[in-house]
Amino acid sequence: MARPVTREIATVTIERPTIAEASSEQAVVAQNIHKSFGQLHVLKGVSLEVAKGKVAVIVGPSGSGKSTFLRCVNFLEEYEVGRLYVNGGLVGYRESGSDLVRLPDRALKGLRADVAMVFQRFNLFPHMTAVQNVMLGRA
Repeated sequence: MARPVTREIATVTIERPTIAEASSEQAVVAQNIHKSFGQLHVLKGVSLEVAKGKVAVIVGPSGSGKSTFLRCVNFLEEYEVGRLYVNGGLVGYRESGSDLVRLPDRALKGLRADVAMVFQRFNLFPHMTAVQNVMLGRA
């Protein structure tokens, strides 16, 4: 019988920042993010922070959860455990005491307007730069 293969992306453990710290210093803060598709546990406690003005690279083999994590950053995928902040704001949820309440789809439009990503199977205009292609989506 074949043994299941587990793939993980590298994680960086951080202390939980306060929202004030996240809003003033970090563009993205992920705290213990978990995401599963049925029995397949794709993201297993991903934690990282990216300071404003910095560039981060997520590297890993195919199927390791890179795209899934990025889709969680703009809430195209709902994460199940943890907290994810972009520019100090909690992504996809609002806090109600110690619980998280999912935001309605209308409220997510603002987040998605500010968080850009290029999908793996992208169709860029060849006569434009990558930045011009991304900026076209904002027009």
